[in-house]
Amino acid sequence: MAKKTHDVIIIGGGLAGLSAAVYLGRSRRQTLLIDSGHSMAVWEPDVQNYLGFPDGISGTALLKRARDQAKRFGADIIEDEVRAVTKDGDLFRVQGTQKHYESKRVLLATGLTHLPPDIPGVRECLGRSLFFCKDCDALRVQGKRVVIIGASNESAEYALAMLAYSPCVMIATNAQEARWDARHHTWLEEYEVVVRRDRIVDVEHEDGQIAALHFERGPRIPTDAVFTTKGDVYHTSLAECVGAELDEEGQIKIDHFMHTSVPGLYAAGCVTSANCQMIIAAGQGAAAAQAINRDLFDDSLRRHALPVDRRTVSEPVCQVAHLANP
Repeated sequence: MAKKTHDVIIIGGGLAGLSAAVYLGRSRRQTLLIDSGHSMAVWEPDVQNYLGFPDGISGTALLKRARDQAKRFGADIIEDEVRAVTKDGDLFRVQGTQKHYESKRVLLATGLTHLPPDIPGVRECLGRSLFFCKDCDALRVQGKRVVIIGASNESAEYALAMLAYSPCVMIATNAQEARWDARHHTWLEEYEVVVRRDRIVDVEHEDGQIAALHFERGPRIPTDAVFTTKGDVYHTSLAECVGAELDEEGQIKIDHFMHTSVPGLYAAGCVTSANCQMIIAAGQGAAAAQAINRDLFDDSLRRHALPVDRRTVSEPVCQVAHLANP
């Protein structure tokens, strides 16, 4: 049996990929979404800033709704781990661990992974009292005792920004040498942000709710919430495999149409320079899908191969139209 050529293969089953699958399915494109099951949305037990869910929703539930919606509109969703993407003329070859696939266009929605600090007790608190994004989660910790773990300009800015939500904000460098510049150092002193420089040896918590941080020296520090700015790993290996350009931060370069430097290859969501928010990722996925659909439409016109619906309708509207305009 000849291998099926899809119009589009989407690699990544997070909000960007699923949003694109909804739009492409509704555009009647033969769409395959390959999901490795690693979306960071599952780390979020209570998403409070996704439009349309005023009472919040878990990341897992949001993904399920999105998958059901994409399937409703005809997108095929499978579980597989993509190992490589190559381009052969006008087609893309996608190598998974289970089988090989091919398509006319590819959308990379492979996302990123936030790196939690290597401290005992941290992982049990992810999404509950230990966070990565102040834009997402600062509001939920207002008035609480907040610690920022990090030693960069970004860490300093996190601490300064958190002062709008809490009067009790501290930076813990976790034995890292402070890398913030003189300007950020001046701001930290101006706003009297306390900096602890020794190593954190343990996170005291109960059911994921942080109670205190334990340092190598001195007493435990009562703490209600922690934000970490250790860094991110962008999943760009497939983009590099097919020759797409990356920016200085290691993200996939895209234009306003989510198009990479490789013709026919698109990227959306947190693997690009977009602010890594679920709703922004979903918006980028929708924008990428529209651009891909237009690209395929234009290509069909050039090749004189426009898809045409040949089904018989109950009322011969087209015949009536021809008679009305002989």
